[in-house]
Amino acid sequence: MSGGEVAGLLVAVFWAILVSFLAVVLVRLAQVLRAATRLVTGVTERAVPLLAEASATVRSAQTQLDKVDAIATDVQEVTANASALSTTVSSAFGTPLVKVAAFGYGVRRALARRRAARDAGPPAGASRTRTTVLIARPRRGGKD
Repeated sequence: MSGGEVAGLLVAVFWAILVSFLAVVLVRLAQVLRAATRLVTGVTERAVPLLAEASATVRSAQTQLDKVDAIATDVQEVTANASALSTTVSSAFGTPLVKVAAFGYGVRRALARRRAARDAGPPAGASRTRTTVLIARPRRGGKD
């Protein structure tokens, strides 16, 4: 064997090892790609129904928010009406009721003072005097 033949043989062996190594790498790469494809397919099969459910949930939530918004608007109107009614009742009945209450308070206080004065009696050492009031009655028939 000459030197050129040995060098050719070495190159052929080197290429055979390199091709074998690349074949193993390509086989492994093909397995990884198949596994990735299965994974993506599985994720897609699970994700599509989840996205559909999420979309339905968002639509339902939007419907509920619309209802809550309508309720909040109605509550705001009721509150405004109740405030107006309260103001009207207060202006219509408030002042007369305050006057009646003040009059009642004054009467109670006067009666309490009168009772206290009556229960205390005359001051010590003072004599009690009577006053008699005479009321004249008119005569009948106009005769004097």
